Amino acid sequence: MHERSTTRRRFLTAAAGSLAAAAGGNVRARGAAVKTAGKLAILGGTPVRKGKGWPGWPYWDDSVVDEIVKTTKSRVWCRIQSASGTVPTFEKKWAELNGSRFCVATGSGTQALHTCVEALGIGPGDEVITSPYTDPGTIASILSSRALPVLADLDRESYQLDPADVERRITENTRAIMPVDMMGQPCNLQAILQIAKRRGLKVIEDACQGHLAEYQGKRLGTIGDLGCFSFQSSKTIACGEGGAILGDDEELMDRCYTVHNHGTSRRGRTEVIGPKYRMNELEAAILLGQWPGVMERFERRNRNAAHLTARLKGCPGIAPQKLYEGTKSGSFYLYAMTYRKEHFSGASRSAFLKAMAAEGVSLSPYIAQGLHKEPWIDHILGQPVYRKMYSPERLKAYSEDRACPNCDAVCQELVMLWASGPLLGTEKDMDEVADAIWKVYENRDALASI
Repeated sequence: MHERSTTRRRFLTAAAGSLAAAAGGNVRARGAAVKTAGKLAILGGTPVRKGKGWPGWPYWDDSVVDEIVKTTKSRVWCRIQSASGTVPTFEKKWAELNGSRFCVATGSGTQALHTCVEALGIGPGDEVITSPYTDPGTIASILSSRALPVLADLDRESYQLDPADVERRITENTRAIMPVDMMGQPCNLQAILQIAKRRGLKVIEDACQGHLAEYQGKRLGTIGDLGCFSFQSSKTIACGEGGAILGDDEELMDRCYTVHNHGTSRRGRTEVIGPKYRMNELEAAILLGQWPGVMERFERRNRNAAHLTARLKGCPGIAPQKLYEGTKSGSFYLYAMTYRKEHFSGASRSAFLKAMAAEGVSLSPYIAQGLHKEPWIDHILGQPVYRKMYSPERLKAYSEDRACPNCDAVCQELVMLWASGPLLGTEKDMDEVADAIWKVYENRDALASI
């Protein structure tokens, strides 16, 4: 616990200064921006940012390479070969860093989520409420247990689950809520936990994007009954694939271990139904090799995000992701913003993104359409197992009540800077992002010709 307390104090000191500066306007504001005048680069002007890249991702250094070589030479490549191998070592360190009692490492974030669903005994006939604005792995973890993923709408400004719509969609078959910390920032967990407690439901945190983010004094993934992470290549801590489950309930976490180990418990008995979801030793070696700089990179992303938010304050038509009260820090897997075209002379998001790319800052949309509009719903409605385990009335209502208008709006309005690498840049890099946005805004009337 010494490592966690030391790094946590160091981060809070740095983050407090960044957040205070952002709130108080002590970071260079729009009025002091440079190079915003002049013709748009896409129309022949000079780009704000020219010929510059971003810090490479995924991260590696000699320490990562050394850990991989050491593990390769050891011939201990599977976690069951050694109780002190890289996977058990990573599990202990990840739990300690996050302030959790137990960790089970898996082969992916989706595997971690599915392990939790199985360990909680959720299956055919049961329902789990989650977000339509997420990676398909979220619903795959529920579908793999032949339970029913029920999609609730979003808060339009935070891109997170709307607790009021979550509660509206609870039925007698609802067993759990699976909130998603989108972009790596905390969702409205306080409200969701209150609903879960009042309605007797479990909470599985999908913190797959939320590494080390802190909400109301706790790390994401340690707030619900169970919490899950992904270490896929794009994530802010990465090993190619890989995942992890955190929890404080020893009996429940023991069930997670048994499920992920093809139903075989730590006692060596095959006891339940389970896939083989074990993280391998080489993946854990990559994660351990990154350990010395994990907190420094996390802190740098938060400082840069705070600086960028301060620089964009007051920019009409650009609204950075809303953060809920109690958010002390974010993973900033993505730095997301809402683009409101009415403030840009009605120019489409596509025109805005083209203009930004010409200025040397490539922003992009994120999810093209919510999962409530994907064909998997009609697929499962025709599956015999769903027809057996759910009444015709329930399936009809499920099919008809799939609208998520706020999610639809977010899909059309959101622009983002992929942040795992770019937010490790310099303050000058952040200034150039902000300068480019302000420049495009100041030349908004010219966007119509793009």
